[in-house]
Amino acid sequence: MRLHFPSLAAKALCAALAAAALAGCAPLLIGGAAVGAMMATDRRTSGAQIDDEAIELRAGARMRESFGDNAHISVNSYNRQVLLTGEVPSEAVKQQAEQLAGRVENVRAVINELAVMPATTLPQRSNDVLVTGKVRASFVDASELQANAFRVVTERGTVYLMGRVTQAEADRATQITRQIPGVQRVVRIFELVQAADVRPATVASPAASAPR
Repeated sequence: MRLHFPSLAAKALCAALAAAALAGCAPLLIGGAAVGAMMATDRRTSGAQIDDEAIELRAGARMRESFGDNAHISVNSYNRQVLLTGEVPSEAVKQQAEQLAGRVENVRAVINELAVMPATTLPQRSNDVLVTGKVRASFVDASELQANAFRVVTERGTVYLMGRVTQAEADRATQITRQIPGVQRVVRIFELVQAADVRPATVASPAASAPR
């Protein structure tokens, strides 16, 4: 019997998919049709989606260059609004990180949720990844929600919800998230839109951010 081993390319693809899932990154998409489908169902404009990717890359690079291993900082951008989460050694570093993110091209706002405390452990971060996965899966199961309209970020049991959503969607998503085991707090960072504007937008709406 002949045994067939995965090719190097296949192994690399599997590794990339696994890494993206564990890191809570955007799904790895293969082929222009898949990318186009995802962009079409996203409520951000295609330009905003591209800008968000660039913002995360540039801001993340600046954080690494400035702080190295002395800080654990995660950068998430949605519709050019940047969320900073993680742990830093001092208030000065926290403020510097916010300034660095704010100077990145196309950033229109920075929400600084960095905590001045020792960095979390790998088990703690793994638990956050699991919580994020459970929240996303619950949104997919909820027929009244469009899961792709939400960005979910979890840090130390606090779940941050981002997206362009209606008030009803925001409230329902919050309710669902609070019921997930391991969720200690929910912070809503939404851009509230009218029901008629739930399809991909061409104009950004005012940001509405409030902890719950």
